Amino acid sequence: MKLSQFKFKLPEDRIAQYPVEHRDESRLMVVHKKSDEIEHVLFKDILNYFDEKDVFVFNDTRVFPARMYGNKEKTGACIEVFLLRELREENLLWDVQVDPARKIRIGNKLYFGEDNSMVAEVIDNTTSRGRVLRFLYDGPHDEFKKALYALGEAPIPTSYMKRKACAWTYDEEGKAVPKPMSQKEPGDFCDEESFQTIFATNEGAVTAPTAGLHFSRELMKRMEIKGIDRAFITMHCGLGNFREIDVEDLTKHKMESEEMYVTQECTDIVNNAKLGGHKICAIGNTVNRALETVVGTDHLIKPFDGWTNKFIFPPYTFSVADSMVSNFQLPESVQLMLTCAYGGYEKVMAAYNLAVKEGYRFGCYGDAMLIID
Repeated sequence: MKLSQFKFKLPEDRIAQYPVEHRDESRLMVVHKKSDEIEHVLFKDILNYFDEKDVFVFNDTRVFPARMYGNKEKTGACIEVFLLRELREENLLWDVQVDPARKIRIGNKLYFGEDNSMVAEVIDNTTSRGRVLRFLYDGPHDEFKKALYALGEAPIPTSYMKRKACAWTYDEEGKAVPKPMSQKEPGDFCDEESFQTIFATNEGAVTAPTAGLHFSRELMKRMEIKGIDRAFITMHCGLGNFREIDVEDLTKHKMESEEMYVTQECTDIVNNAKLGGHKICAIGNTVNRALETVVGTDHLIKPFDGWTNKFIFPPYTFSVADSMVSNFQLPESVQLMLTCAYGGYEKVMAAYNLAVKEGYRFGCYGDAMLIID
C-alpha cells in the first residue's frame, strides 16, 4: 500500500492535549468486524465484550523522563536532548537525539540543571540527529541515574501536543487548567504520572504504550472479579512510533528496532487460552507487533529476549489476537497502518472518519477503538 492512502482530515482541536480526568472514562468505539456494527460506549464498558478465561495482553514497559534541556558551553544556546538508551553503564554513555542538531558537534560540552550540576560531552555522531554523550559524573551509577532523571521530564509527543510536560487541574466543566510543575499541588495531575500505565514495571520506553493508559485500578479489579486473565509482554516503545514516513511505497519503510521480552509465564497464559478456545485481546499496537514477532506456524507464541523491527501494514494476516484495542491515531502513522491491517483498511478508515465527525479525541491522550469479531 501507499503512504498517501492513510491520509485523512484531522482538525487540530480533535488532538487531545490532556487526558480525561478518570482513565477509564475516555470514549470507546467498538467495531465489530463480522457484522460491521459500530457502538459508542465508555472505555470502562470494555469488559462487557469478554468472558471468563479470556486474556488481555498488556505491555508493561515503563517510560523514563527522556526529555532534557541543556545549555551549550560558551554560547549558552538551549539544546533539547532526548535520551534514547544507555549504551555503556560503566562509562555513562548514552545514545541521544539533540535539537537543533546543527549546533552540536563532537567535543562540545552540555550543561544541565539550574546550577549546571550535570555535564556531558559529545563523543560521537549517530544517524538522524543522534549523538553519543558521555556524562561526567563522580559517584555510584544509581546516584547518577537518579540525578539524571531528576533533570528530565515526561517525553510526551510535543510534535502534535504543542506543549511541554506540565501539571494541571480540572475546572468545573472538566477542562484542564495547566500550571508549571513547580506549582503542582496535592491532587493535581501531571504528565509524569498520566503518561505511564498503572502496571508499568520494566523501565526502557521513551513513549507510552498508549492503549494501556485507559486502564484504571478499578477496571483491573473488575477484570479480576470477572475472571478475565492478564498477561504481560515488554516492548520498550521507541521514537520510531512517531517518526514521519518519508517513502510513498510502504514496503521500503524500515522500522527502528525496539527491545522486547516475552516470558515463559506470558507464553503459557496466552497459549493455554488459545488452545482452550478463549479470546486473546492485544492491548495496543506494540502488543500486537510483539505477539506477531514471536508466533509460530502453529499460531502459538514462544518466549523471546531480543529486538524487533517488525512493521505491519495491510494486507497482513494476524495469528494470535482475536481482538485489539488501539487509540485513535494520527494520519500516516505506523500505528494507523497496523490498525488498518487488523480491522481491514476500508472498515477502519470509515470508522476514523466517523470518529472525527463524532468528536472523538485522537493521539496519546485520546479515545480508543476496540476491534472485535
